[in-house]
Amino acid sequence: MKTSSTILVAIVTAALGAYGYAMLAAPKVAPAEHVERSEQKKPNDHVEQDEHGADRIRISDVKLAAAGVVLAEAASATLTDTLSFNGILRANQEAVVQVTPRFPGVAKSIQKRIGDRVGKDDLLAAIESNQSLTVYELKAPIAGTIIERQISLGEYASEQKPAFVVADLSTIWVDLSIYRQDLRRVRLNDAVLIDPDDGRGEIKGTISYMAPIGSSETQTALARVVLPNPDGRLRPGLFVTARLILAARNVAVAVRRTAIQTLENRTIVFVREDGDKIEARPVELGDSDPRHVEIKAGLSAGEHYVAENSFVVKAEMGKGEAEHD
Repeated sequence: MKTSSTILVAIVTAALGAYGYAMLAAPKVAPAEHVERSEQKKPNDHVEQDEHGADRIRISDVKLAAAGVVLAEAASATLTDTLSFNGILRANQEAVVQVTPRFPGVAKSIQKRIGDRVGKDDLLAAIESNQSLTVYELKAPIAGTIIERQISLGEYASEQKPAFVVADLSTIWVDLSIYRQDLRRVRLNDAVLIDPDDGRGEIKGTISYMAPIGSSETQTALARVVLPNPDGRLRPGLFVTARLILAARNVAVAVRRTAIQTLENRTIVFVREDGDKIEARPVELGDSDPRHVEIKAGLSAGEHYVAENSFVVKAEMGKGEAEHD
């Protein structure tokens, strides 16, 4: 009886051992729930590489827009060699008229104020003459805008000072300060790009006047550009910057200077691919000017690239690499 019990225990033990070995040898299969969670943890903006080894990151248009990233299309451009100057907008002094009372007297009515637009012969004010005690009209001699008013209702108006100043602002003077070392490079009829810094781009003009004398205080000489101003965009008194075009060259492919980045010791441009990916594309640079850089290799005309806030994409790519690791 004791021998039979011992044999039974030995058989059970052998069976359990065989089952355990089978369990260890069997391939491990992760539960479906665990697989789903692992896939959910995979970041959307992970870094991958294309067939050429360039890094790519998956990132949506919504996320790009939220970060202030601006895309542009690579295209041909004209690169310019320029000189930069500072300037100020002034009313065209050949179209500015001071309106002075013919006889001294008291302002009985005021019809216009600063900023009002007037036509030729529009009524500006009525003045009661001190001599005859009759009221005469003060009219606008030209069409334009009231830029100064020196009298008020009931105030004494003198023939010694202008009551109003009317300016035709349909053209504007741009007075540029040219440093003495640059004077030899500036000539009449040279092309100039004026930037009013209002976000609407530059305005092209030409130098129409060079002052024969300079300023002893600033050691500069004046160069003037006359610009059309039909929509009132240019306002006298505001500062501008200008670029004198010395030379120009057309290139087949160019991007904005703000698009150029360095990644892993390579010069790159971030290029939009497949609708939802940004690729760190290595490029070969050529000539440049203050706004654009020529792309000699690595990018074709018509491709879309990150033109503004490219550093945001660079930071996202660095974060994606950390998560991928």
